[in-house]
Amino acid sequence: MEHEGKNNLNGMEMEKGKMESGSKKGLELTMRVLALALTLTAATVLGVAKQTKVVSIKLIPTLPPLDVSTTAKASYLSAFVFNISANAIACGYTAFSIAILMVSKGRRSKGLIMAVLIGDLVMMALLFSGTGAAGAIGLMGVQGNKHVMWKKVCNVFGKFCHQTAASVAITLLAAIVFMVLVVLDAMKLP
Repeated sequence: MEHEGKNNLNGMEMEKGKMESGSKKGLELTMRVLALALTLTAATVLGVAKQTKVVSIKLIPTLPPLDVSTTAKASYLSAFVFNISANAIACGYTAFSIAILMVSKGRRSKGLIMAVLIGDLVMMALLFSGTGAAGAIGLMGVQGNKHVMWKKVCNVFGKFCHQTAASVAITLLAAIVFMVLVVLDAMKLP
């Protein structure tokens, strides 16, 4: 009789453990889908960021200003290209990791958990570095740099600057989601 009581209790504990593991898997899947959406959105927003303006340039004070059509594109700055690439790589990796999560159905080996943990860690680092690079150039566009005589450009290309700022903010959120995924992956290790 005591033996049956133990089995029932163990069965309840095991059932509770399965529910927790299922809810953790659901949380992980939700976080990965969120990371996929954020990285895809950030890459798209920055990838299509483009604005053309007519800028008046005064070459000689006695002559009238010369109107020049100028375009701002993300592909003109390597830091923005790096941020787009980082988001695209993270988006592809996230789609792959979601497929692994769906196929494994909760039966992941320690080696697979470690591989996903390392992959998430690399994506987190990649996204944080992309955020830093694009954020630094974006700040330069907003404030300029008097030391090297670089002028502010966001007062001219406002729409472009707003798109790049949105992309940098979304990339930062995606990096934070990957940081949470790293913690969740680390909690699975014995």
